[in-house]
Amino acid sequence: MMMTNSDVAQSIVPGTFAAVPELYEELSVDEVVRAWARQIPGGPAFITTTRATTWREYDRLADAIARELRATGGEPPSPVALLLPDTAGVHAALCGCHRAGRVAAAVGARSGVREIAHIMSRAGAAVLVTAPSIRGRSWCDLVDQLRARGVSPADVVVVDEEAGTATRHRLGVAPTGAVPSGRRFTTSEVTILNSTSGTTGLPKVVAHNERKWAEFSLVAALGGRIGPDDVVCSVVPAPFGFGLWSAHFLPALLGIPVVVTSRFDVEETAMMIERERVTVLCCVSTQFKMLLRSRAVRRHDLSSLRVLYTGGEPVPYGDARTFEERTGASVLQFYGSNEAGAVSRTTLDDDEETRLRTCGHVLESMNVRVLDDSGADCTGRLRRGQPAVRGPLVSAGYWEDSTANAELYTEDGWMKLGDVVEIDDAGRVRVVGRKADFVIRGGKNISIVEIEGLVRGHESVSDVAVVGVPDDLFGERVCAVVVLADDCRLDTESLANWLRSSGVTAEYLPEYLVTVDQLAVGPGGKTDRRAAHAAAVALLGRSVSVGPSGGS
Repeated sequence: MMMTNSDVAQSIVPGTFAAVPELYEELSVDEVVRAWARQIPGGPAFITTTRATTWREYDRLADAIARELRATGGEPPSPVALLLPDTAGVHAALCGCHRAGRVAAAVGARSGVREIAHIMSRAGAAVLVTAPSIRGRSWCDLVDQLRARGVSPADVVVVDEEAGTATRHRLGVAPTGAVPSGRRFTTSEVTILNSTSGTTGLPKVVAHNERKWAEFSLVAALGGRIGPDDVVCSVVPAPFGFGLWSAHFLPALLGIPVVVTSRFDVEETAMMIERERVTVLCCVSTQFKMLLRSRAVRRHDLSSLRVLYTGGEPVPYGDARTFEERTGASVLQFYGSNEAGAVSRTTLDDDEETRLRTCGHVLESMNVRVLDDSGADCTGRLRRGQPAVRGPLVSAGYWEDSTANAELYTEDGWMKLGDVVEIDDAGRVRVVGRKADFVIRGGKNISIVEIEGLVRGHESVSDVAVVGVPDDLFGERVCAVVVLADDCRLDTESLANWLRSSGVTAEYLPEYLVTVDQLAVGPGGKTDRRAAHAAAVALLGRSVSVGPSGGS
């Protein structure tokens, strides 16, 4: 007799996901949560500074949300927008959507109303699931602001995480159609929509299935040897790729707790690592640099950490090395994208050179190609060009967006990433920069990522974003937007002299330097280059130091 998903779910045991992943291939996360609610009902699933949400509470909140969604009408699997803090509620809502037969269009909690309206419109979501208030804005005010932008939810489901309740508010005429039936999604069907992080323009909506993220979680678990005794802390925005595998999928599949926060705070993160004896920290590069530079890292005991999974942006060697020395944790990363999944990864078995100076080895299952500017495959011992992949970790592309998908894929169906990489003869990946992350100065393409890596090495620099600023003669010039370390000063000439003394070529010398108190971050937690560019343009002519020409 063939076993049903319910039978399989009853046979799984916390902590065994990495050992017997085949048992989980057809199990959705909400089915796994249901299993843990029966097996370890009082065990913690999510932990914040003030409370722990048990597996039973997680399961019941998912059910409460599912009940309200079934009453909203609409033809299944019509998408539902989720805008919730990065704590237990958003994960319960993802499970609730799955149980109600609705696709979840998850929106980052940091998103502005412009982005929220854009994603809801793009996804075709007539229902909004949100909190009583989020980031100081009540759900009623949010609805008013959405209406002003031409988006009018027919129903709003308000999730009270503390009370464990979900309440539906009918605001308009419900979409016609049957209430979703008891039909279950398979793990290979599209059930989650999220977005690109939106740091360079309006985000695109990306379609995912659960099998992709379960496979991603398996790769992470094996690379970091994560098992039943681990405690994860994920301070990454939950709806984006990094947050999905580190907070929603991996901990649930293993049946282990995850520490989460409604917003990233350095002091709170350090305190929670110490209090909960966190072993695996997941954060983007900007966040771990902030932690490293804070006094909190010295006030709290971080010795329980054994793995830091980071990425989302280039991982600076000096900071990664210092973090390892101070905490004893090993710094690991994935290279990839929300759309393509992982292209390469580092593991605990890699040597320091591979772990800290590269993005690790190519994942064989992802069948990575490197394309030159003509679209032909690069060959040789060092391949430099645009990566394209086809494998189990890729998304289903952009949701109902044929124009964007035409740019995402090659003509023969390989998914392209927006980077320029180098892959050496050992299969190790280094990112040179994004295709868009080049300053084009006098016809020369100058890599932003490479300049940032050089400038970040100066002892006076705490953080940096490099942007191109308009120039009548050269088209663009290189500008370094810098956050200085405490009590430090730096001008363009001093920086240029220091770079020259290190043998840096003239075209990589920033021609402008502006200082800011901090670099803005986008909804996905990455440095917001639009904001850095705006700051540079605004400050030019005032508190800007203009240096020598970077080259001709």
